[in-house]
Amino acid sequence: MLTANKLMGFMTTTDYEKARAFYEGKLGFEFVSLDQFALALRAGVNMIRITKSETFKPAQGTVLGWELDDIRAAVSWLGSRGVETEKYPFVEDQETGIWNSPSGARVAWFKDPDGNVLSVSQLS
Repeated sequence: MLTANKLMGFMTTTDYEKARAFYEGKLGFEFVSLDQFALALRAGVNMIRITKSETFKPAQGTVLGWELDDIRAAVSWLGSRGVETEKYPFVEDQETGIWNSPSGARVAWFKDPDGNVLSVSQLS
């Protein structure tokens, strides 16, 4: 039942304006609404609801990611929009930030204004 329906993600921010500018302006999400409960944005058929908290500590791992066919194109597109990938020490390609995992998947990470870790992945 759940696999046949749309996915909705939930995140936290300390600043709705910065979050909206990032997700709508840099990542191209579609603005849906902003009310006393959350900032709602749509990415394709999926929705993300971002709630505000005065204090917030981001999770240590990835909270949202995209599986893509061409990770190099995605990293280039992000860079053209002012979004830099993280250059973690274990990543061999420090120029692009793309990590080659032992399974053959390729992953790059980046952060939103609140420090939430996001990723793009190419699995084959």
